[in-house]
Amino acid sequence: MLIGIPPLLGPEFLATLRAMGHGDELAIVDGNYPALDHARRLVRADGHGVLAVVEAVLTVMPLDHAVPAALFRASLNNDPLQAGEIHRHLDALFVRMAPGMTVVPLAGEALYPRIRAAHAVVATSETHLFANVILRKGVIGPAS
Repeated sequence: MLIGIPPLLGPEFLATLRAMGHGDELAIVDGNYPALDHARRLVRADGHGVLAVVEAVLTVMPLDHAVPAALFRASLNNDPLQAGEIHRHLDALFVRMAPGMTVVPLAGEALYPRIRAAHAVVATSETHLFANVILRKGVIGPAS
């Protein structure tokens, strides 16, 4: 256990986040996603839902402010114009933890190749369908 680090972020998970560089993307996927087949690097977060994992990651990982969007999520029925309950909860979480940043809902044909190309995929036990998220890592600048 560490002070200020969510216990959900175990040693392997923290090492993966620390190894990521600026612009690398982290995919956090639901329990139905074929994470093992699609991951370059797989981190297991069994027993946890997407919301808890995203919140834990955003407490320690900066987002990329140098691009138009660093937050991406799946959309209900792979239609960016549709959102389900989980998407509304994710959007509210992003408003709270990444204020002012744009969340981009993606259709499957845009989302799935991006997940496959991600630095790592975090497999959760989330039961909501279409509950996949991509976070793009930013930088921490010098202290002023």
